[in-house]
Amino acid sequence: MISLDEARAFVLGACGPLPSVRVPLSDALGCVATEGLVATEPVPPFANTAVDGFAVRAADTCGASPASPVRFRVIGTIRAGMAPAFPPGPGDAVRIMTGAPMPDGADAVVMVEDSAAAGGTDEVDLSAEVAAGAHVRPAGDDLRPGDDVFPAGDLITAGHLGVLATFGVTEVEVVPRARVGVFSTGDELVEGPQDLLPGQIRDSNRRTLLALVEQAGCTGVDLGRIPDDEAAITDAIERGAATCDALVSSGGVSMGDFDFVKVVLDRVGDMRWMQVAIKPAKPLAFGTVPGGSSASGSSGAARRVPVFGLPGNPVSSVVSFELFARPGLRSMMGRAASDLDRPRVRAIVEEPMHRHRDGKIQFARVVCRTGEDGRFHVWSAGRQGSHHLSALVGANALAVLPDGDAVDVGAEVDVLLTDLGA
Repeated sequence: MISLDEARAFVLGACGPLPSVRVPLSDALGCVATEGLVATEPVPPFANTAVDGFAVRAADTCGASPASPVRFRVIGTIRAGMAPAFPPGPGDAVRIMTGAPMPDGADAVVMVEDSAAAGGTDEVDLSAEVAAGAHVRPAGDDLRPGDDVFPAGDLITAGHLGVLATFGVTEVEVVPRARVGVFSTGDELVEGPQDLLPGQIRDSNRRTLLALVEQAGCTGVDLGRIPDDEAAITDAIERGAATCDALVSSGGVSMGDFDFVKVVLDRVGDMRWMQVAIKPAKPLAFGTVPGGSSASGSSGAARRVPVFGLPGNPVSSVVSFELFARPGLRSMMGRAASDLDRPRVRAIVEEPMHRHRDGKIQFARVVCRTGEDGRFHVWSAGRQGSHHLSALVGANALAVLPDGDAVDVGAEVDVLLTDLGA
């Protein structure tokens, strides 16, 4: 067996970032920017009002109060989207709406709440004394030309998209989402509600892995259920490598006589077959196969396509994905080293977690909640066999149990917050 750290290092070493591409803003959310943004114009582009009210010369409001309002002549109205107009003279006020440009000569705004209708329709009583600049947002108050807005390497969020749109940007250079082909193998697998024949089971792994691929920020591509046939597996791998940035398979990575995935990948790829010191998910196949130009949209020379061969037992498949495929795929999408895995926290064990010394790190499906003490607490989500898929429904985390004996109540363990179920 090899250590978990060694296996992860080997995987990550072959999962470098995809070539960058230009995408419309509508496709950029969740991608890593490969170019920074420098402000090209002031934001806001003009002085405008932060409130509904009346634009005035601040000096004209001297002494105004609720007990002694000052009367102004209303010379016009400026709405958002209008050009600035109606420059006020002494004793003049301009009705103005939030976001509208300040008229020349006005240097403050009195809120509408501090106004009252006067005798005539073109007059208003203002009951607040304001200083110059009150409720005015100057041009460039947020950003000025030449300001660094965000650097290359930032993850594009809704806020980034808003700022890009503010500057009229319609496309941005990013590391694209990886297209990840997922297939499962096995003559025993069937789909749908039909009655099972002796020895058959329904294919659950492919659906689970496609969902995990999407959760990781990738685009999942369903390559189907492949029988234990060398030609069919070869076709699936070659077809997937031609159209995807990475492949994830489920099953056929152990040492059985009918594990044709190993036969094919040894023939067409550069693979390493590992036994990792973890439980579940000890068997792992990883390597690369030839592919075309990057399937995610960039041009360039032919590239090697990473292949993650995960074990067939349902829980083993999920745990192996979390520990190896998820960080590898996110590395391909340019995520920082600190953003490859699920969040990791320390949690207090609330019931004994049984295990025995076997040289492996064990990953237990658990329920993790925040207690009244503000700390995380964990309970077992159910039976822990690698075939016990039901425990994933109740689990929202994986507890990391180091090699040793049972973990007692009150002990602390590392926990990966996965939101697998609960």
